Amino acid sequence: MIRDTSAQDRLIQIKPSPRKKLLWISAAVAVVVVLALVLPGIGRLFSADASVSASRLAFATVQRGPFIRDIAAEGQVVAAVSPTLYATYGGAVTLQVHAGDTVKKDQVLAVIDSPELCNKLAQEQSNADAMEVAYLQAQIDARKKASEMQKAYDNARIDEETAARDFDRYKTAYAGGGVNKMDVDRAEATLDKAKVTLAHAKGDLGLDSDSATFDIKAKKLAHDRQVLLVQDLQRQVDSLHVRSPVDGQVGQLFIAERATVAKDAQLLSVIDLSALEVEVKVPESFARDLAIGMSGEISGNDNTWKGIVSAISPEVVNGEVAARVRFDGETPKQLRQNQRLSVRILLDHRNNVLTVQRGSFVDESGGSYAYIVRDGMASKTPIRVGESSIDKVEILDGLKEGDNIVISGADNFKGAQRVVISR
Repeated sequence: MIRDTSAQDRLIQIKPSPRKKLLWISAAVAVVVVLALVLPGIGRLFSADASVSASRLAFATVQRGPFIRDIAAEGQVVAAVSPTLYATYGGAVTLQVHAGDTVKKDQVLAVIDSPELCNKLAQEQSNADAMEVAYLQAQIDARKKASEMQKAYDNARIDEETAARDFDRYKTAYAGGGVNKMDVDRAEATLDKAKVTLAHAKGDLGLDSDSATFDIKAKKLAHDRQVLLVQDLQRQVDSLHVRSPVDGQVGQLFIAERATVAKDAQLLSVIDLSALEVEVKVPESFARDLAIGMSGEISGNDNTWKGIVSAISPEVVNGEVAARVRFDGETPKQLRQNQRLSVRILLDHRNNVLTVQRGSFVDESGGSYAYIVRDGMASKTPIRVGESSIDKVEILDGLKEGDNIVISGADNFKGAQRVVISR
């Protein structure tokens, strides 16, 4: 039997080299550092309700400073005065101008041919002349009648005076025995008759004067009424010559040359280029803050002009409200109808206001809360917002200057109270 060498084997202890020992120590330190860094994150992860990547979010810092609320929009130049002229009577129309022509106030732009209206005016004028003659004749007749009544009254007064003198003579003669009693009685009866005739003549004179006055007044009123009718017809005939109400430029022609139109038909429009405004469409959410008289700016053609809100439409169309801004001062000469310009309307300007960049968080939460980000953790915090501008929103409560909040993408949080923001 051959013996092995197992009895001669011995366990030899190998001591590590200094280099390997240093590597082991470094690895241990690295593990400790990693655990120190990871364990807080793991703790936050377990305390949070969700985790969302920062790449899906937008952040902004709460700041304090000036707060300007304004509306910026594109508008187009429109005429503040742009009357449309209509046919006052039916007939054939002869145009005296063309689209784009410069016109002066009261210049004839079109003529309407209406023989019917002209003939009616001639008839009514003839009636007015006849009524004037009747009115003048009534005055003459009244004077003649008054003269006759005055003559009758004067004769009755003379007869009454004569009868009175005769009665006095007869009484004197009777007292002297020159006449008998019958003659005295006859003279007295004659005097009484003369007095009655005089009284009636005086009454007829007054009544005839009143009757003549009423007749003259009635004919005068009839004539005046006819004169008014003639004046109205004359006005209608004059309006057959369609005149420009302003200095300006012919805009659109609604009819063709020598077209026959009905009453109240559109003929043409005139644009007053000396009074131009800019019409803008304002979102309905801002329209309630607009007011006539607010200042603004109008810019275009490398120029900027001051403007004032002059009109606001009471109607909402497609979520927008139409407003007009007029130039504060002289209207620029180089502008044209329907030209595009930029408009900025100042709604509010305050200093030392706490604001943050506007984002979707206002609409998502209704302005009731925001997510404040600290140490990679977003916490849901109640807030209260104020006014909003194009790029900022006013913070009334819940946030302070320097806070970093999520302004967009918070819908990914699903309403969680605490969310980890991962890198």
